Amino acid sequence: MDPNAKLQRVPTILIIGATGGIGSEVAASARRAGWQVRAMHRKPAKASAKMANLAVDWVKGDAMRTRDVVRAAKGCDVIFHGANPPNYRKWRQRAIPMLANTIKAAEAVGARIAFPGNIYAYGDDAFPVLDESAPQHPLTEKGNIRLEMEYMLRRTCQPALIVRAGDFFGPNAPGSWVTGGMVKPGKPIKSVTYPGDPALLHAFAYLPDLAEAFIRLLGRDEAQPADFDVYHFAGHTVGGSTGINFADALRRAAGKPDAPVRKLPWGVIRALGPFNETFRELAKMSYLWRTPHRLDSAKLVAALGEEPHTPLETALRVTLEGLGCVEAEDAAQLHTQTGHAGSAA
Repeated sequence: MDPNAKLQRVPTILIIGATGGIGSEVAASARRAGWQVRAMHRKPAKASAKMANLAVDWVKGDAMRTRDVVRAAKGCDVIFHGANPPNYRKWRQRAIPMLANTIKAAEAVGARIAFPGNIYAYGDDAFPVLDESAPQHPLTEKGNIRLEMEYMLRRTCQPALIVRAGDFFGPNAPGSWVTGGMVKPGKPIKSVTYPGDPALLHAFAYLPDLAEAFIRLLGRDEAQPADFDVYHFAGHTVGGSTGINFADALRRAAGKPDAPVRKLPWGVIRALGPFNETFRELAKMSYLWRTPHRLDSAKLVAALGEEPHTPLETALRVTLEGLGCVEAEDAAQLHTQTGHAGSAA
C-alpha cells in the first residue's frame, strides 16, 4: 500500500423512517455502497428484529422530538428523511413538524438532507411531461403540504437533495398502490385492481432503484454538494405510447396472466370519504389517475450516466414475493438477473 495514500473517510447516513418503504431501501443501498448507516426508531429493538436483514446501527428516538433527531444525527454526513404519516393521515400535523426537526438537526450537526419527493405539487398546467423546472401549482391540500416541505428545504442553510418520483412500489412498501389497491398482501393473486385506465401514461418508481439513485447522487456530490438540488426519476412509465400495461405486467409477474383486471370503485371511495380519512384523501388524489404524466430524468442520467432500472416484471415479482402473494422460490434467480433487486439493468 502506498504510505502516502490518504485513507478515505466512510460517510455516515441517518435514516429517518428506516422501517418504511423508501427508508429501508436507502439503508440497504447505502450499506452496499460501504456507508455507515444509522436508523432512528421509537422502539429500536423491535425495529431491529423486524428489519434483521439490515446491518444498521439502531438508535432510540422520535421524529416528532427535535432533541431526539439532533442526538441521533451527531456525526452524520447525511440525514435521509423518509418519514411519512401512514395512510394519508394527519399530514400537516405530523409531516411538517417531522421535517422541521430533520432540518434543525442537519443545521446543528452540519449534515446534508436527502428527501424523496413526489408529483403531488403539480397541477394541470405542468402535465404531461414533468422536468425539474415544471410549474408547481397544487390542486390538493396534500400537494400544498408537499410544496411547503420543498420550500422548507430550499430555505435551510444546509445542502438539500430532492429526488421526485412517481407512484412507489416495492417489496417493503405498505402504503403503495400495489399493496393498498391492486393486490391483497398475503393472499394468492386471483385478480388485479387497477386505479385508472391502463392506456393512460402513468409513472411508477421501484423503490430499490430509487434508493440506488439517491445513494449514487449523494456519493457523487459528497465533496461539494449544491446548496439545493432537485432531480427527477423516470422509473417505469407505462401506458400511452410505451405499449406497457402495468396490470398485465403484474399478472405475468404473478404467473397469473389470465387473472381478471378490475376497476377501482372510485364512486364507493368518494361516498365513504366523509366517514373515512384515508378514503377521503385517496379521492382527492384521484386526478393523478385521470391525467397522463411521466417524469423526465435527463438531468439525473446526465449526472449518473444511467438511471438505475430493474426490468418491470422482475421488480413486480420481487414486490409480490415481499408481499407474500407468490412463492419466493425463484427469488435467487430473479436477483441474479439484476445483481440485486434494485440494480441497474
